[in-house]
Amino acid sequence: MLNVGLLGAGRIGTVHARAISSHPGSRLVAVSDVNVDAAGWLAAQHGAKACTTEAILTDPAIDAVLVATSTDTHSDLIEAATAAGKAVICEKPVDLSLERARACLGRTSATGQPVMIGFNRRFDPNFAALKASADTGEIGRPELLSITSFDPAPPPVAYVKVSGGLFRDMMIHDFDMALWLMGTLPETVMAVGSSIIDPAIGAAGDVDTAVVTLRWADGRIAVIKNSRRAVYGYDQRVELLGSEGLLSAGNMLEHTVAKSTAGGVVSAKPEFFFLERYMRAYAAEWAAFVVAVEAGTAVPVTLQDGIDALTLAEAATRSCVTGEAVNVANVLA
Repeated sequence: MLNVGLLGAGRIGTVHARAISSHPGSRLVAVSDVNVDAAGWLAAQHGAKACTTEAILTDPAIDAVLVATSTDTHSDLIEAATAAGKAVICEKPVDLSLERARACLGRTSATGQPVMIGFNRRFDPNFAALKASADTGEIGRPELLSITSFDPAPPPVAYVKVSGGLFRDMMIHDFDMALWLMGTLPETVMAVGSSIIDPAIGAAGDVDTAVVTLRWADGRIAVIKNSRRAVYGYDQRVELLGSEGLLSAGNMLEHTVAKSTAGGVVSAKPEFFFLERYMRAYAAEWAAFVVAVEAGTAVPVTLQDGIDALTLAEAATRSCVTGEAVNVANVLA
């Protein structure tokens, strides 16, 4: 049985608490948060104790730590937890600073403790099936990838100001998907972004609508589209065109009932947001982490994977500012 300490009792921490407690091989034993009341409430829901982060990190009975705190604390907590001998799974991104994320990799590698980054979309059953089909060559050589990721509504501007920007906060999921499906870092990144949904987002120095084109040295291309507003729901789609066919994964709908009349065909909207869309993915992600820790095998999403996605986010941010394509090698230098 894996005894787990949860750092962070906010919205995403609540999702992870459910996944931990629902798994037969893990037990949530402690929760910490800067909001003591939130930690106490969440701990009570799962038969755990509320305590400080320091108490969790120094408790020898706790085997693993899940980091679901604010992004600016991620690297510090990953380092502290691995130094304390804990296995770690941390929400994306590793850090807002690429340099700091790289330093985190160097420091944690020396501990020998596993660190997994929470790119939950890899574990969505539909996206996982698409990946499996591509890997077995069902559409030949992948050549053109299209990823659509639209949120139903923009976040509060207060959140935008500390998020690191759309490319590091939102599109980083899609950068990881592109790397996962295409297998390697691209050669160049070209980004175009606008603030057309909420002027306050632009005033905060961010964009709310963006398109990024990734190009590989062998000619493969990926196009990623993000918007902070899709009034019809949470739009999450992937298409992968290969030399011998096309793979696509569409939206999950609120229900499967469709009305067909002389006036047309009407179906349900996509599920509203990530809490509805990706609950199965979060459970599968946690299960994969438990298997890796218990078996002593490599985690399926590594800290290096997190750094690679952050590298593309940094390249896209630079490109959006300059209006020019950015060579990924220059970001890595």
